[in-house]
Amino acid sequence: MKQRLVGIDAGGTMTKVVLFDLQGNELACERQPNHVLLLNPGWVERDGEAMWQAVCVSLRALLEKTGTNPADIIAITPSGYGGGVYLVDRDGINVRNGVISPDTRSIPLIERWHASGLARGIIPEIESNIWPGQTFSLLAWFKENEPETFRRTAHVLPCKDFLRMRLCGDISTDPTDGGCAGIINVTRSDISQQAFAIAGMKEWLPKLPAVRNAVEIVGGISAGAAAATGLKEGTPVCRGVYDVVGCALATGVENDSQLAAVAGTFSIHSTLHRTPTLNPLPTIQVPYPVGNYVMATMATPTSASNLEWFVKTFMAAEKQQASARGQSVYDICNDLVAGTMAKGNDILFFPFLLDGPRGAPAGFTGMTMATGMADMLRAIYEGVACVHRMDMTNLLTGPGAAKPDVIRFAGGPSRSAVWAQMFTDCLGLPLEITNGSELGAKGAAMCGAVAAGAYASLGDAMKGMVKLERRFTPDATRGAVLTGKYRRFLSSIETSVQAFQATRKAGDQADAQAAQ
Repeated sequence: MKQRLVGIDAGGTMTKVVLFDLQGNELACERQPNHVLLLNPGWVERDGEAMWQAVCVSLRALLEKTGTNPADIIAITPSGYGGGVYLVDRDGINVRNGVISPDTRSIPLIERWHASGLARGIIPEIESNIWPGQTFSLLAWFKENEPETFRRTAHVLPCKDFLRMRLCGDISTDPTDGGCAGIINVTRSDISQQAFAIAGMKEWLPKLPAVRNAVEIVGGISAGAAAATGLKEGTPVCRGVYDVVGCALATGVENDSQLAAVAGTFSIHSTLHRTPTLNPLPTIQVPYPVGNYVMATMATPTSASNLEWFVKTFMAAEKQQASARGQSVYDICNDLVAGTMAKGNDILFFPFLLDGPRGAPAGFTGMTMATGMADMLRAIYEGVACVHRMDMTNLLTGPGAAKPDVIRFAGGPSRSAVWAQMFTDCLGLPLEITNGSELGAKGAAMCGAVAAGAYASLGDAMKGMVKLERRFTPDATRGAVLTGKYRRFLSSIETSVQAFQATRKAGDQADAQAAQ
């Protein structure tokens, strides 16, 4: 009998189902796109049923294409994006669309909390910041704006926990998703009843999932899920972790000398600490399932998804050309950018198409008639690297900050040598890349391997399943060039935000005068 693991990663743009062996080798992957629903300004949603069907299609295809005997799978573990929310009734049926973490509908509510001082009471209770796509702030929005949704909801679930419910019927979450959701006290790894009381949301407490160990078999594949997926009924299902923690596990992050970085929909940087830190105040703080650490994370939706937008919007011909050659369009992007590196480039790109500082620009500046596609692509690569530097600097500033000496890197740019080198030049730290491409799914599979007894601990699973493949070191000359661009990048953002705030203040004053 061959022992196999399956990891699921329902990310911002794709749902991926991946088959692994016990040595951490990625044997096959099936992907299905997740369609974003933009029904109102600031709303970023997903059809939960469609996501579940994407998992079913992918699982069946994975088994068939690889000839895998379902009896060989010793554990299946879901992972998915953190934050957002899926609200289901007593039968596990969605009462509305799921919400994705880039959603911004709760911004006015959060601004009221800060203005009233309410936020100052909530933040120490959840030991994380309050942010728009966070489950905690979304639940407050639903209470105010969709009372019927609240009435029909029986269970509040993060993304991976919704999928696991569909696999085996289990309704629970783990401390990593609970921390990202903002519903737990990180120190206690349990629901923060006080935070819900302060926010006037105690009604939600009975609908929240129990918080339990991530590395635990919680049930077996149900008969219905077996029929839908091709899996064997009773196959063990592990609870798992959310995708940022999964990527950290799959890149071998195990101590506070390492910084975990992910470049995907979000720009994500995480460091390990012995206790929660409130200075700097991270976007997200979660109990980390290795070494009794706490993981502090800065996250903004400002990363490689900007390149995906450019490719989808402007590079249809190049995409067709790449397909005819058996290439990826991103190979063409890398070649075009590499061809520009010997010449100067004064273009700046601000990767705030999804979100950014209020009033910050999104798009290009410094373009001329001589600007070509390769120059614009290079500006996107550099702009994303600059915003990662800005976020990383925020995480590493303050008395509670960590002092890492190396970056463990995941996400699309980690598969591009030219972009990975640009990151290490801009961030000023060595950058290490480990084996595998679907690291969120791999981190999930590692949890399953431990829960099934193949490894004694996640630390042991790292030793057996994670291998260092590439290391990039900063180039001082290129670093100096990018530092100059980074300073211009920050100055432009500051100027734009100040102008936006002045315009907004003038508008508010005019509205007040008109009301009188």
